[in-house]
Amino acid sequence: MASTYLQKTFSTTGDRQKFTLSMWVKRGIVPVGNQSGTEGFLFQAYQDSGNQDQIWLQSNGTINYVRNNANAVTPSQMLRDPNAWYHIVFAGDTTQGSNADRLKVYINGTQAPIGQQDTITQGSNFGAINNAQQYTFGKRNSNDWYFDGSMSHIHLIDGTAYTPSAFGETDATTGEWKIKTSPSVTYGNNGFFILKDGNSVTDQSGNSNNFTVGGGTLTKTEDNPSNVFATMNPLGNYVAPTTLSQGNNTVAMTNSKGGNLSTLACTGGKYYSEMKIATMPQDSRFHIGILPKPISVADDPINTGNNGIMLSGFNAVIYANSGSGSASLNNFYGNATGRFSGTPILGCAVDLSSATKTMAISINGAWVTGSNTTDASFSNALKVDISTPVALEDDWFFGCGSGNGSGTTGVYNWNFGNGYFGTTAVSSAGTNASEIGIFEYDVPTGYTALSTKGLNL
Repeated sequence: MASTYLQKTFSTTGDRQKFTLSMWVKRGIVPVGNQSGTEGFLFQAYQDSGNQDQIWLQSNGTINYVRNNANAVTPSQMLRDPNAWYHIVFAGDTTQGSNADRLKVYINGTQAPIGQQDTITQGSNFGAINNAQQYTFGKRNSNDWYFDGSMSHIHLIDGTAYTPSAFGETDATTGEWKIKTSPSVTYGNNGFFILKDGNSVTDQSGNSNNFTVGGGTLTKTEDNPSNVFATMNPLGNYVAPTTLSQGNNTVAMTNSKGGNLSTLACTGGKYYSEMKIATMPQDSRFHIGILPKPISVADDPINTGNNGIMLSGFNAVIYANSGSGSASLNNFYGNATGRFSGTPILGCAVDLSSATKTMAISINGAWVTGSNTTDASFSNALKVDISTPVALEDDWFFGCGSGNGSGTTGVYNWNFGNGYFGTTAVSSAGTNASEIGIFEYDVPTGYTALSTKGLNL
């Protein structure tokens, strides 16, 4: 949501003593320590400075609920996982006899431990919730503290304090908390249900309390609470100065060596991803492929200490450490500079399940078949044998990086199946037999997106 927010002004007053707000949230920027700039507003109901309800993620990763300028409740639990969808429920009922029961917070189905809780007078009204006031998701009323991340299945209940079991349940097989996509609840006059299946702000509760996009662009993502897709990892040690944005799918590197890896890893299976080079680094010194761990050596991702199995754009060769240090694994695309130009989309197909482990690379939909040759058919692709270096490590992540110490400004837009390169949707989605994810080009038969569903095929 970086600069995107939703808003609606309500014209009627509901039950100001009882409410439930349920939402699924995935962070973009995540705090490292008390890193500044990571605060973001999830929700605000605003009448004036003395009558408001505010919910935001603080710089240390905790959630803060402010009611009429008082810190009504702050759970001690920190939300710092950039790969996780969190189910957050606020249930308010000021008619309760105990102060601890007048505003409860639940995270992933469990009542959150409270770090701070101020007194809410019995029978008092909440600041502006269920009032004839403006509601905003994604920023503060003063046009700052924008939320960087994704939201899904937002419910506001007027007049009832529900427990999280109304909106989620424990998976009998995995034991994980999962979403109920069509909960049975009573919404009340000012209740609503938005962002049900995509980026629709049309109210699904039957109340016609539709929202509007107040600013920015509300982007539909395939990543959702039922199927989490890989992104690049903001907590990975990429050594060089690196900025992640657009849901952590855009990697911007400036004037240095290093790289970044995905949030999800695999030990087997067949996976496909795409990376568009928005800004080509000096001398095409980019890398794309797989990594066994976060970058730890301030050098190329293919450095012996990093052990990546990656295509180097500089000389169009695939490098890997096969036990005796990093070296050329395959003279992949001609061992010459000048093979890459413009802003190409590179496809990477990795097979870790067959007896012979392989990697293949495509350029704008055409698979590299050998020295300076490509073919549209995956059957003709050069599938480089990576079995030996793969056997040296247990887990493998998709990754990228830059390999020059000066003059390098590489910007890489990844598509792990969300159907976007940065803010631009794929122009015409290719075929995908697994039906998991949206890609620019055809996904090879038997391959799928690196996502939680993809990992469990």
